[in-house]
Amino acid sequence: MSTNTVRNSISTANSLLPPGTWRALLAVALLGWLCCPAFAGPTPGPWEAIFKGVDLARGTNTPGIAGNFPRLQVVRCVRVDLTDQDIQFFATPPASNPSFESRETITQTTMHFLEQYHLQVACDANYYDTPQGALPGSEGVNADVYGLQISDGVVVSPATSRDLAVQDHRHDAAVLFTTNNQPRLVFENRPPGTNTAGIYTAVCGYYPIVSNGVNIGAATITAYPDSWNHQPQPRTAFGFSKDNRYFYIMTIDGRQMVPGAYYSDSALDTETAYWIMQFGAWNAVNMDGGGSTALYMADSAGKPIPLNHSSDMAQYGHDRYVGSNFGLYAKPLPGFFNDINAQPDDTAATITWTTTAAATSQVKYGLTTSLDLQTDLLPEMVTNHAVLLGGLTPNTEYYFSAVSGDGTTLHQSDSYYFTTTNYATTNAIFDLTNTWTYTDDDLDGVNWTAPSYDDSNWIGSGPGLLWVDTRGFANPNIPVPMNTEMPYNPATGYPYITYYFRTHFNFTNSLRGASLVITDYIDDAAVFYLNGVEVYRLRMPPAPTPIYNSTLAPAYACGGDATCPDYLFISGDAMTNLVAGDNVLAAEVHNYNPGSPDITFGVALGYTEPYAVSPRLDMALSNGGSALSWSRGGFTLESASQLTGPWTPVSGPSGPVVSSPFTVTNTGPARYFRLEQ
Repeated sequence: MSTNTVRNSISTANSLLPPGTWRALLAVALLGWLCCPAFAGPTPGPWEAIFKGVDLARGTNTPGIAGNFPRLQVVRCVRVDLTDQDIQFFATPPASNPSFESRETITQTTMHFLEQYHLQVACDANYYDTPQGALPGSEGVNADVYGLQISDGVVVSPATSRDLAVQDHRHDAAVLFTTNNQPRLVFENRPPGTNTAGIYTAVCGYYPIVSNGVNIGAATITAYPDSWNHQPQPRTAFGFSKDNRYFYIMTIDGRQMVPGAYYSDSALDTETAYWIMQFGAWNAVNMDGGGSTALYMADSAGKPIPLNHSSDMAQYGHDRYVGSNFGLYAKPLPGFFNDINAQPDDTAATITWTTTAAATSQVKYGLTTSLDLQTDLLPEMVTNHAVLLGGLTPNTEYYFSAVSGDGTTLHQSDSYYFTTTNYATTNAIFDLTNTWTYTDDDLDGVNWTAPSYDDSNWIGSGPGLLWVDTRGFANPNIPVPMNTEMPYNPATGYPYITYYFRTHFNFTNSLRGASLVITDYIDDAAVFYLNGVEVYRLRMPPAPTPIYNSTLAPAYACGGDATCPDYLFISGDAMTNLVAGDNVLAAEVHNYNPGSPDITFGVALGYTEPYAVSPRLDMALSNGGSALSWSRGGFTLESASQLTGPWTPVSGPSGPVVSSPFTVTNTGPARYFRLEQ
């Protein structure tokens, strides 16, 4: 390639860049070309459709074979067709009560980000910082996102000089999308930043690695000095095809080459650029990577499926809690079933779907994917289906599957899920000054959480917050009273690894639909039990991992001190342990480190109970008919000739009308309509 050819290539990209920067990128492109000549390297596998407009491909190399990289690399790439009108992008939204440069977002694993916002694909995005540095001990920690980030048209993080100055890094390679997914890639989005008018979603990486089809990865070492990032690392990279039709999300796994786990050993910038070019990228940027690198897709029920192997998952048992995630919404691949939708209410839900041929209607559902319940079969042969589920529990997750027979074959869809609503009021049971019995004895093998257990011989009893600090004073930064000091281990001079707590409370309200709400100040982690049954693990290894007296907390919150609260909700199956009358709430609190000087425990307990909410039924007159509509699911449309009744269900093509809208003709005598659950 001649110098003139490279100059023309970079000049084409100049419209994407701030004035005066193309000469620097020209040097980058030349260096990348000179350092990395073409060679017969590894090639990725074929594309596999995973959602409508979204494909997945995989790749790996074979070290030791001529033309391959010296390290084993496992690569995953998602390709998004930007011409698909059903694709919508989404970035981590702003935290509640946000503050630029300090509380722009809150930390969250990519897996939980996908679940919470019901995305189909999700990955890590911007670099970020927290009060605990890049490795916060839990989710929900304040995060300062580096560079531009926009979510649903709202600026979460602006392009500021402070972000660019962090550790002398320039986190300014911006990836932007309009509301109709028209992309922009700005390699150097310096303050005050590119014009974001009309931009609906934006995230920011570190530096470019591919420019106009040229691998410029080697030149980033000079253009973006960073002794750590340019070493072999797990990688996340974003890119676009030459015609901007396709958007690429690629991960390369790394730091997983320990004996017995020979898997993937990271990548250099040049290698990352090579791989994403193989998948089809013409321009690409290096996003946050390392332990943050994570890529997930959702199954049909919305549950996360890992597409890569996070190095933090391998090391710590969980993905990293990051301050910036990015994802997309997409529709399922078309098939016999289409447009499957659940419209839940508190105790009922309406399930609708379409089929490519006329067929019967039925729904299998339940609290688990075993789907042990089913509705009656509606035998009418239709292509637009609506089925009503009743007798559900508020604020509860249900799984379901549509079933339709077309006369020759009985078809069943994948499993999906919905959560019933919870029209509820919250009431206090006890506050943070509640009295607890406590002990530092080793209770391994003792059924100390049972309601009948006698804790009268425990070493103490006192109101919250309960604490121990071998520095000789209660932490002054904890915003609630520190009322009861507990003993430390005289053999070590530090707190015991584990302390145990029990309290009784009386519950006299209705058990139906009730949920418990825990507000706590805990340093460092805990396991909660209700009437002898475990109901919640807070920052502890997930079930079924056994918890012992010697088990250390793998994480902590709020910089290692109980200076901010956790909010925990106990509902669904866990609530079957709540009884009318006397109940026992028990907890064990674990320290993060045997040499940690403090432990803190305080809990306020409340409950929510449902209340009735009337639906709204609207009518609009049009072309000799009346269009009836309502916005909530779980109701049947009924009619009567007079307000006093009798009321009967309105019949539709496949039985009683349970989905909105529905049009009736304006002929004959007057009719009245209502919704019934």
